Amino acid sequence: MPAYPHLAALLARLSYREGDFTLASGAKSSFYLDAKQVTYHPDGAVLVGKAVWELAREFDADAVGGPTLGADAIVSNAVYASAGTGRPLTGFIVRKEAKQHGLGKAVEGIDPRGKRVVIVEDVITSGGSLLRAVEHIRDAGAEIVVATAVVDREAGGRGALEAAGIPYRPLCTLAEVREQFKSGAR
Repeated sequence: MPAYPHLAALLARLSYREGDFTLASGAKSSFYLDAKQVTYHPDGAVLVGKAVWELAREFDADAVGGPTLGADAIVSNAVYASAGTGRPLTGFIVRKEAKQHGLGKAVEGIDPRGKRVVIVEDVITSGGSLLRAVEHIRDAGAEIVVATAVVDREAGGRGALEAAGIPYRPLCTLAEVREQFKSGAR
């Protein structure tokens, strides 16, 4: 049973497709998972926001952030879920590279300096985009206490994050989403 069965079912219905796909890496895949279909959906926003806020409480975090574009909705959902709880989270987004104008920042939103941070992503495969964001977050003076993804494709991301000393707790795994898909959750 998935830790978040309603989220896994929503992902199976809205985000998971089987067929022939080419991934951003150029690799071929027999399935595609577009978690943004859930993180920008009203029901998904509530489920994801609450799940990330609960994880933040468990790890005593006070901020949430991650790489743009995958983390944008997740950060907003978690910040909103934390409002009025007595344990509010602040949020930020990490650019792929620092701006070449203005303040030249790589981290936008509430400054994470000195904060305990949950780093988030919509889908994690190898962990590369999260690890690139980790550098910027640490350079900004934050402590990353846990990483999460809405869906872990179970393709090496966990190992890469843990090798970098970052605890990792996905909200759902590919196996959980596939199980819901095959059971007719769509």
